[in-house]
Amino acid sequence: MSTYFITGTDTGVGKTHASCALLRRARHQGLRACGYKPVASGCERTPDGLRNEDGLALLAESAPGLSYAQVNPLALEPAIAPHVAAREAGIVLDPAAMNAGHAALAAAHELVLVEGAGGWRVPLGGTVGFDDWVAAQGWPVVLVVAMRLGCINHALLSAESILRRTRLAGWIANRVPPAMPQWQDSLDTLVRQIPAPLLGVLPTGADLDAAAAALTLPG
Repeated sequence: MSTYFITGTDTGVGKTHASCALLRRARHQGLRACGYKPVASGCERTPDGLRNEDGLALLAESAPGLSYAQVNPLALEPAIAPHVAAREAGIVLDPAAMNAGHAALAAAHELVLVEGAGGWRVPLGGTVGFDDWVAAQGWPVVLVVAMRLGCINHALLSAESILRRTRLAGWIANRVPPAMPQWQDSLDTLVRQIPAPLLGVLPTGADLDAAAAALTLPG
């Protein structure tokens, strides 16, 4: 069994799209794989309870037989930072509970992709953040970089911080709209300066089959 933590240079950079593409790639290679988003804010009320768009997408690309609550056990309604949303809901984001959710998935799957919220150093509460939680588990990290103005600085700072705590297994370049002028130059710079392999470039507007075909699974 392998677990990788999927983070991004910021919120809205395409972590879920990349995670789902990796899950589809894994399924095409015959692996039993699943996604895990332990904490999600910005959830909507449904007849079945609070549901998050990213959590539903991960569930759809996971091996069959899972419930929504297994993929996203902590669903929070306010579309704000998770630790603030949890405080407003009177919920403690407990790393031990997050670990238990992961352990149940890991026992039944060959690959688990754990998706964070926002960027690498988003808080969970107090002085503890996602970075602390992931480092304590020793999970390798995949960094998703949105190819847009400012991405070089954001990517290098994120990679540097990740490498202080754990292994950077690779990174994914996501070509988000609007098109970045001379994006290839920025990509080449990041390839030279990030000390981890480029796992692929996600084309703008690519469906999941095309996105999966563009990626290599981390190793």
